[in-house]
Amino acid sequence: MSRVKDKWGLITGASSGIGEASAKALAHDGCNLILTARRAEKLKILAQELEKNHNIKVHIYPVDVRVKKSVELLFEDVKATETVPDFLINNAGLALGLESVQEGFTDKWDTMIDTNLKGLLYVTRAFLPLMIQKGEGHIINIGSTAGWQTYPGGNVYNATKFGVRALSDAMNLDLVDTDIKVSCVAPGNCETDFSLVRFDGDKERADKVYAKYKALEAKDVADAILYILNTLPHVNIPYLRIMPKAQRNIYIFKENRPFWL
Repeated sequence: MSRVKDKWGLITGASSGIGEASAKALAHDGCNLILTARRAEKLKILAQELEKNHNIKVHIYPVDVRVKKSVELLFEDVKATETVPDFLINNAGLALGLESVQEGFTDKWDTMIDTNLKGLLYVTRAFLPLMIQKGEGHIINIGSTAGWQTYPGGNVYNATKFGVRALSDAMNLDLVDTDIKVSCVAPGNCETDFSLVRFDGDKERADKVYAKYKALEAKDVADAILYILNTLPHVNIPYLRIMPKAQRNIYIFKENRPFWL
């Protein structure tokens, strides 16, 4: 039995990677979707595919979660449809560069903090009161194993993902007297465009991250998200860390090779 069928899920950063895979997984189980991302054309193509293949409703909104006004407009547009998300997947996030703090670029720091932390907060603050009023819901924050263990050059990205972990903890405490669940899903190495973005489009360098071992695919993480959403009403999974078999923590790989090299 699918517990997401005929519900509504809101996914940020849905145009690629884990966000796109999550949209496909939920759609397969009959969940209607509210999809946001900066890349409107990709959202449009994805929405058309999901509506055609799964007979669901998909609403798309070009949104930059870093911009508070953009999130506020999203909220007003969604509210006007009288749709309340049953599930919120805070997926929008990124890493930029591997510079040390003393050599770092503050504009990259701002982008990571504004997306990974402030964007998550803006979207959650907008929609959580509606979920509480409805009396049920589930928030899934996409973290990272980088939120459990630091690594050379990770600095600000590590800080944001430790922050996502802390916020997930805090949300669970704040919502103890409600029926809203909060989960933090923390993937290890997952082969998406994550490294391509991190290395400013340097495909050769990005490909080295996933060489010599089988990394996670976005679908693997989406399957884990779907599992969490399908748990019984009395079950809450605060954390789920998922890594490829070849990776045992940030540093230890089957080939004994840290991923940042």
